[in-house]
Amino acid sequence: RRFAPSPLPDMHMMVARPEQWVKPMAVAGANQYTFHLEATDNPGALIKDIRENGMKVGLAIKPCTTVELLAPWANQIDMALVMTVEPGFGGQKFMEDMMPKVQWLRTQFPSLDIEVDGGVGPDTIHKCAEAGANMIVSGSAIMKSADPRSVINLLRNVCSEAAQKRCLDR
Repeated sequence: RRFAPSPLPDMHMMVARPEQWVKPMAVAGANQYTFHLEATDNPGALIKDIRENGMKVGLAIKPCTTVELLAPWANQIDMALVMTVEPGFGGQKFMEDMMPKVQWLRTQFPSLDIEVDGGVGPDTIHKCAEAGANMIVSGSAIMKSADPRSVINLLRNVCSEAAQKRCLDR
């Protein structure tokens, strides 16, 4: 028996020309393609290409990019990613001053998936979840933990509880 490859989750493409990787990632089985707004001159065409290749669309912004630059694309994407470190390497310190971007996105686009990436762990997850993030990326906090499973469960539970509270507050 042959099994179809299991789909790859989100592919966060921290590359200079994200347009050139859409087809290869689709062929590889990615179900979501996240690119950096700063890395393309034509986000609309790239969003269209990603969709035409059968993937969901994620749009990331670096710490120095204002959230208002992402806003025109928010209704065309599946997920907004707010970087809370400079992209490129693990173990950086969480930038709490990025949380207003998350809050603003959550207020303006209540049903949008909002992800936070960078320095997320047990000490910072509450800030992310309360600001409105419902997806997180955590590397070092999990990999360097003596009990990775418990860290993952904590992160998941904090996000779930905050999302439930937001639903009840509406």
